[in-house]
Amino acid sequence: MNSDLTEPYAENILVVDDTRDNLRLLSAMLTEKGYVVRKALNGQMALTACQTVLPDLILLDVMMPGMDGYEVCQKLKANEKTRDIPVIFISALNDVLDKVKAFDVGSADYITKPFQEAEVLSRVGNQLKLRSLQIKLQEKNILLEKTLGELKNAEVQLVQNEKMVAMGQLVAGIAHEINNPINSIYGNITYIREYIKDLVSLLEAYQEESPKMTAKIQQIVDTIDLNFLLNDTHNIIGAMHRGAERIQHLVISLRNFSRLDEAEMKPVNIHEGIDNSLLMLQHRLRETETHPPIQVIKDYGNLPLVTCYASEINQVFMHILNNAIDALQQVTQYSLLTSGSQSNPLATSQYQLPTIRICTELIGSHTVRIRIADNGPGIPESVQSRLFDPFFTTKPPGSGTGLGLSISYQIVVQKHRGQLLCCSSPGQGAEFAIEIPVHQTE
Repeated sequence: MNSDLTEPYAENILVVDDTRDNLRLLSAMLTEKGYVVRKALNGQMALTACQTVLPDLILLDVMMPGMDGYEVCQKLKANEKTRDIPVIFISALNDVLDKVKAFDVGSADYITKPFQEAEVLSRVGNQLKLRSLQIKLQEKNILLEKTLGELKNAEVQLVQNEKMVAMGQLVAGIAHEINNPINSIYGNITYIREYIKDLVSLLEAYQEESPKMTAKIQQIVDTIDLNFLLNDTHNIIGAMHRGAERIQHLVISLRNFSRLDEAEMKPVNIHEGIDNSLLMLQHRLRETETHPPIQVIKDYGNLPLVTCYASEINQVFMHILNNAIDALQQVTQYSLLTSGSQSNPLATSQYQLPTIRICTELIGSHTVRIRIADNGPGIPESVQSRLFDPFFTTKPPGSGTGLGLSISYQIVVQKHRGQLLCCSSPGQGAEFAIEIPVHQTE
């Protein structure tokens, strides 16, 4: 039903009857009241007329040759385009069963012949008012759904911003607290190594100049096992140097992962972001008492630098990798529980090592695709349609907020004009594909 700001809208009524006198009578009656009336002599003409211009109401005779009113009504209700049009049956049949059958096939009302003008106009008016109210209600429902979706997106964005701020503060604090002492340790190890080297040289020179040691010195040499101590000192210093280097790399990776100082888009190395995300998750990939190790297979293609919000794309990698780890740990823990023992599940020949495979490739010259797949239990088809809905989660209460994939979808699709897709089958694992343009257009 349309509305016009300049002229009042005249409702369109389709009258279907094989008796021409009835058509003329009803047409005159309705036209006089300002309705636009179209006429059809049989069911097929009525269906064709509905496809041409949708009527606001149909007056439909029951008894017609070829296709009766019941069949016409069934076809109208089976068609998505015409199913909401109200149908009023007009018939000389006054039996209760006839009326019940009419309502069963979708009739909105029933008028018995010979009909009275006042009754016809009253029933037509009532149905048109109901139809008008239904349309207004549908429009309000659509508006409410849109508003609700916008509110959910706003809430997700608010949570996302809060998480970003919290993570930024945490990363900045950790990086600062770790960086200062580790720089001091790393810088002083070089001096310690030189000092020990000098002391060893002095000790060796003393041994050459005074080969005869007193009983007390010989006892100390034997007690501390001097030769072992000298050799092991170099090993310890080397281990300390490597450990300090690793901590420095962790601090750098933490900074690169969060990229707190990069609020704007800029060209970045996607592989570096994936590697930093994996480094942050190393503790979850290692073997524990209840979970076997998770192997990560990287199949990196030759990618150009990609213009994006680096910290947010890193979050997408983190969310998807975390979900893959959760799925793999869930299935391996279940295997341990059902096996009846706490023995290593890798000892059985039928066990498949939990694996995450990461593949990157350039599609054409303008799009980068990152695929993250696991060999976990997979995602049921009934769930896949809701994966990216805010606050939807399949995890046990307290294990997830249902925001990870929703936030990821907003980052990839809305902020980077890309695509985030999921392909999964129960028992066949799950694969998430991230596609983003190499360069973002203004």
